[in-house]
Amino acid sequence: MFRTLAAAALAALVALPALAADMATLSRAIVFGPPSQARVALETVTRERRTDALPAIILGMRYEGRGAMGPDYRRAFNSLSGARANGWFDAMLWQEANPQVTPHPSYRQLKLDSFRRIDPNFMRFLGGERSDPANMRIRLEEISWGGVQVDGIPSLDNPALIPASQASYLVEDDLVFGVEINGDARAYPLRIMGWHEMFNDVIGGVPVALAYCTLCGAGVLYETTVPGQGAPFVFGSSGFLYRSNKLMFDRRTDSLWNQFTGKPVAGPLVNSGIELKTRPVTITSWADWRADHPDTRVLSLNTGHSRNYGSGVVYNDYFGSPDLMFPSLGGGRDLAQKDYVFGLRLPGGAKAYPLDAFAGGRAISDRVGLSDVVLVGTADTRTVRAYDSGGILFAGTTLDTLTDTAGTVWQVGEEALVAPDGRRLPRLPGHIAYWFGWQSFVGGESEFWEG
Repeated sequence: MFRTLAAAALAALVALPALAADMATLSRAIVFGPPSQARVALETVTRERRTDALPAIILGMRYEGRGAMGPDYRRAFNSLSGARANGWFDAMLWQEANPQVTPHPSYRQLKLDSFRRIDPNFMRFLGGERSDPANMRIRLEEISWGGVQVDGIPSLDNPALIPASQASYLVEDDLVFGVEINGDARAYPLRIMGWHEMFNDVIGGVPVALAYCTLCGAGVLYETTVPGQGAPFVFGSSGFLYRSNKLMFDRRTDSLWNQFTGKPVAGPLVNSGIELKTRPVTITSWADWRADHPDTRVLSLNTGHSRNYGSGVVYNDYFGSPDLMFPSLGGGRDLAQKDYVFGLRLPGGAKAYPLDAFAGGRAISDRVGLSDVVLVGTADTRTVRAYDSGGILFAGTTLDTLTDTAGTVWQVGEEALVAPDGRRLPRLPGHIAYWFGWQSFVGGESEFWEG
């Protein structure tokens, strides 16, 4: 892909001794040069122990390391890092674990050139001073291409909706993202959202965006109106990944945002202090959502895009595999990287609950940060809802109702638990995610529910 650089730009490599300190030329040869020049450059940086060439070697491994040059890249990487990598995936994990190894200053332009060759529109996000490390909250070395161009995974903006009675394309056990705001109930099937990973909509009068990262299993619902920022933000998928998590972008400033945290990580908004407010969202079966919300509206198949929206089609192999598609170190404990958890982030703390804890239907009373909480859910449909319990203890659940220790039966709702006397316990904005995703982006501030 990248062996098209003009020979004149690298012709000086034949004068190897004179280039011993010219890391910019050597690095460019490693990534873009023909095999003969790349091999000489790899031997040179290895002999001179230039660890600042490691990010360039890893970049070369991504695009050229699977061919005949693969052994040369691996030898150079293993020698300079002291680790053992079988390819780009392993090398990226090593890079994530070793932030003290910084690239040569020429690496920045090298990385941008590699992105530009894939899609010139990528420079909207990282061109000029946007990719200056001082202007970024993540390392440029860890941003990777996700296999699509800008908007290659198209967002659904104010998509067409139909009544539940017209949604004959859905089957009972299809999973949906269910949202209700101010009495306005909507269902967004995962079999459609997997192809689009983002919707921008107005629900119950509130502008929101669902940022769904299929790779880390997390659909997070954000309010898109931010005080002092004018009109609501509208988001899309950049085509970039960071630790196997999508980087979304806003269409007003082309700033990159972390999908998991709702914070800008590169671009004009990086120092704004913005953190998008989250809203509750439920994953549940179409049958259960429709039964509880007979007046719900649901996405139409007329999205304006040609995709196979059949059940179990999108990302079927990935969802059925224990392996990651892109590198991330997140994980640990006794959970597999792709085990599901339900995560809560509240003032004063955060906590992750293994989805298996809700097997068969269960309520859990707990404390997260400064709040007493109660969670109710079932693992079968990845359905978990969390509420501020106000210190009230609950003794039983039917999933549709919760009974407190005083015998009061509370109705489980999308916006609150509701008692017969009108008391309400507000819903809290948690969400489902793969364990590696939660650990990668929240793990440092999160507790884990031990049971």
